[in-house]
Amino acid sequence: MSGKLSREEKELLQSYERGEWESIRTSESIERHREAARRTFAKDKRVNIRISGKDLDLIQERALIEGIPYQTLMSSVLHKYVTGRLVDRSAPPEQNHSDQNQP
Repeated sequence: MSGKLSREEKELLQSYERGEWESIRTSESIERHREAARRTFAKDKRVNIRISGKDLDLIQERALIEGIPYQTLMSSVLHKYVTGRLVDRSAPPEQNHSDQNQP
């Protein structure tokens, strides 16, 4: 952790280290979240696109670095874009935030 902890943060850390925290996870809540994730990421449609060979090479290289199939990487990038979680680092910060509030 970088920097100094505030008094409140120190108290929370000490409380945690004393074992005063208890998980509220239940097998029911875990299964509910797993099912939601399955429904969210179900791949039930096929799309064919044409992209440049250079772009495909770069995508495949990045996927190799990440340790995932390149199709999974492409799907993830598209999902993040359409849900407003893909941020354009070259855009002004206010533009990234305002775009995420668009329907």
